[in-house]
Amino acid sequence: MPYHIILITLLAALLHASWNALLRGGSDRLTSMTTMCISVFVSCAIMALFFPTPAQESWLFLLASGILHTGYNLFLVRSYRAGEFGQVYPIARGSSPILITLGAALMAGEHITSVALFGILLISAGIISLAFKGRKIALPSLPYALGTGCFIAAYSVTDGMGARSAGNVLSYILWMCCIEGLFMVLTYCLLRSPQELLRPFPGKGMAMIGGQLMLLAYGTVIYAMSQAPMGMVSALRETSVLFALLIGHFFFKEHLSLKRVASGSIIVAGILLIG
Repeated sequence: MPYHIILITLLAALLHASWNALLRGGSDRLTSMTTMCISVFVSCAIMALFFPTPAQESWLFLLASGILHTGYNLFLVRSYRAGEFGQVYPIARGSSPILITLGAALMAGEHITSVALFGILLISAGIISLAFKGRKIALPSLPYALGTGCFIAAYSVTDGMGARSAGNVLSYILWMCCIEGLFMVLTYCLLRSPQELLRPFPGKGMAMIGGQLMLLAYGTVIYAMSQAPMGMVSALRETSVLFALLIGHFFFKEHLSLKRVASGSIIVAGILLIG
C-alpha cells in the first residue's frame, strides 16, 4: 500500500474523530448533523461548478450513497443519545473494516494478502475491545451502533466502486456530498419543522466547521479507496478511534484505562502489518 495513501488516510482518521466529537458534544445532535450536511452541500455545490459531471456509470452509485449516508447519519445520532463517545464510536467503526473487506471481495473482486487481512482483523478487534467495560459491553444503544457499522460498510463499498467508475474522483466526491446534503435536509423536514434549521442554536458555528471537517475526512477516504484496496483503507481510517480516545479523555473527561491503552497497541500492530 503506497505510503502517501497511508498518510492521508491517517489524516482523515484524525479529522473524522474531530467532527464526531463535535457532534457528540452538541445538545441537539440531529440539528447539528443536518447543519453539518448543509455546510458540506454549500461548499460542494460551488466547487462542482468547476468540475465535469461524473460519468453516467456512477449515477446509480451516487443515488445509493446518498440514501446510505442518510441512514448512517440517523443511526449515528441515535447511537450518541444513550452511549458514551468512547463506546459508541469504537463499535460503529470497529465493525466496519471486516464487512468492507468482504463486500469489496464480493462486489468489486478485490483480494488482499493474508498478512494484510490479519492486520485488518487486529485493527477491528482492537477497536471493538475499546467498547468493553469489564467483560461486557454496557451500551444501551448497541443495536444502533452496530447498525451504524453496517451503514459504514455499505456506503464505503458503494463509494469505492462509484469513484472508480466516475471518470473523475473529485467530481464524484462533490456530487455525492451534494446528494447527501439534499437527502438529509428532506429527512429533517419530515421529522421536524424546517424552521428549526433556520434558528440559531448553541454550537451552530461549530457544526458548520464540523461539516467542513467531515467533507475533508471522507473526501480523502474516497480518493484513497479509488487508489488502494477498500478494506485496507477502511481499517486505517478506523484508527480514528485512537484519536477519539484522546478526545474523549481530554474533552469529555472519559477515563483512559490501561486496558484501553492495550487496545490501542493492538490497533497500532495492525497498522504496521497493513503498512
